[in-house]
Amino acid sequence: MRIAVVQAAGSADKAANRELVTRLVAEAAADRPDLIVLPEAIMLDFAAEGGSVAAEAEPLDGEFVATLRKSAVEHGVAIVAGMFERSCDQARPYNTLLAVGADGTLLGAYRKIHLYDAFGYKESDQLTPGDVVPVVVKIAGHTLGLMTCYDLRFPELSRALVDAGAEVLLVPAAWVRGPLKEHHWTTLLTARAIENTCYVAAAAQNGKKYSGRSQILDPQGIAVAALAEADGHITADISTDRLTGVRRQNPSLANRRFAVTPRS
Repeated sequence: MRIAVVQAAGSADKAANRELVTRLVAEAAADRPDLIVLPEAIMLDFAAEGGSVAAEAEPLDGEFVATLRKSAVEHGVAIVAGMFERSCDQARPYNTLLAVGADGTLLGAYRKIHLYDAFGYKESDQLTPGDVVPVVVKIAGHTLGLMTCYDLRFPELSRALVDAGAEVLLVPAAWVRGPLKEHHWTTLLTARAIENTCYVAAAAQNGKKYSGRSQILDPQGIAVAALAEADGHITADISTDRLTGVRRQNPSLANRRFAVTPRS
């Protein structure tokens, strides 16, 4: 399986973002991946503190999802991307990752569980958290776990996804710049790969607000492909033999003594 990870910054203009997504998918599809991973909130950038994205949120049959489905079919590639989805609370939509198959079918949707109430920001003022349920999807014969940005700081979610069969953790993000933030990003990505002996594919927004540094890590925590601050995409092949070999050498998942249980 080949994964392409895209790095770019969205804006407050949804139409422009749809055009951006269409172009980015076409560019990444030239490397013939099975899956293209786009960043969190690529449909629409977050509102400033005290603002709201509620009026711009869309249903799963809205214009943004239609754009993803059209691009998926046109290029014969699965796509995972971040959007704001209408919820039962009109004032607070979901921060959603949508997975679309190469035939345009909706494979799954993950509503962000851990909202970013940290570092002076309060995402829960704008958004509704999703149900505490791990979401995995099947693409090209592999099981992929979905998590978003701040979720990276909670290792029990990644462990629950691996327990649900995930061989690869997909981490679309808009990781806000700030002191030590890039260090946290790379350290946590590496830790999630090593402790779960799995691949991690992280697609980050960049630009003035966000840190970039998208990367794909193997089950030993090695970044096999990476970007710095610029726009672009990277690709890497997911090897079942590599995954199996690392887990044979380091059977830490089998040696665990604690289970993960959800907390309301």
